[in-house]
Amino acid sequence: MTPSDLLLTWYDAHARDLPWRVGPADRRAGVAPDPYRVWLSEIMLQQTTVAAVMDYFTKFTTLWPSVDALAAAHDPDVMAAWAGLGYYARARNLLKCARVVAQDHGGVFPTDHDALLALPGIGPYTAAAISAIAFDRPATVVDGNVERVMARFHAEETPLPRAKPILTELAAALTPAERPGDYAQAVMDLGATICTPRNPACGICPLITDCAARAQGIAADLPRKEPKAPKPIRFGAIYLAQRGDGAWLLERRPEKGLLGGMLGWPGTDWRTDAPPAQPPLGANWTPLPEEVRHTFTHFHLRLSVHVAQVADTPAPDGLFWAPLRQFRAADLPTVMRKAYQLVQSSQALPDP
Repeated sequence: MTPSDLLLTWYDAHARDLPWRVGPADRRAGVAPDPYRVWLSEIMLQQTTVAAVMDYFTKFTTLWPSVDALAAAHDPDVMAAWAGLGYYARARNLLKCARVVAQDHGGVFPTDHDALLALPGIGPYTAAAISAIAFDRPATVVDGNVERVMARFHAEETPLPRAKPILTELAAALTPAERPGDYAQAVMDLGATICTPRNPACGICPLITDCAARAQGIAADLPRKEPKAPKPIRFGAIYLAQRGDGAWLLERRPEKGLLGGMLGWPGTDWRTDAPPAQPPLGANWTPLPEEVRHTFTHFHLRLSVHVAQVADTPAPDGLFWAPLRQFRAADLPTVMRKAYQLVQSSQALPDP
């Protein structure tokens, strides 16, 4: 049996049960995957674990069960539902893509690879994943799990990220013409459950006989990676103001940039040196003794938190008062939610 045959046989018995997936038995029975669910899951899974995505996927497909429903959704509702999942440009592109599919493609995802690539937020990996998983086209799907499996199976020692094109070619050479969608998911499942980053379970791997890294005793050392540069630290300040009626002072962040389109607390820019104070309005601001710490992809962030209880006053330009009955901390991105939780735990709001 070829490596792809061995892997498909293993997948038929051990495929993960995931809410966006049509299992191998159902697929053989003629049940077709829903391209909308495949696309949505792939966007959510970018740089995010399956465990973190599960509840969000269920929430989105309950609120918006089709691409047409998502296309008709209000932007703030979608951004609020995405809050906490991170990489918020994905949510903005999600809406853009849904609207293009609804308006230009009659609510049906195109099957052509190039047409998929032309959709907002869909790059080579996502286009390949939709082509293979949703439409059973022989596309090469390469995520972190697949890179790890290929590096070990071929004992490829070129470090990442330089190894990416090499590992993609190796993955393409193994992709079968038959059942390419199941095969793509099989390789990802193998990397997620057996060929794991630490302590791979080589003894039960369906590819153990032909695995070059296993034969050389270096499986656990691959894939090799270039050393990462240390992340810089940026500093900033945020201001949490609450009126006597319980309303909170919020902003809607600009569409572009980190946390674009999300709700947040007004504050300073995030800089490598401590920025000057920029309170959004005149008040008796009290700094908290603790700071908020959060890590983004390219830097660590430290935010000083300032709180104030204010009398009834108009919101400054660009800000608005969110009534207490409408305010939901769960709608905030994680870093902003951390600040709210810090204020709540400190009970630090002073009198106006």
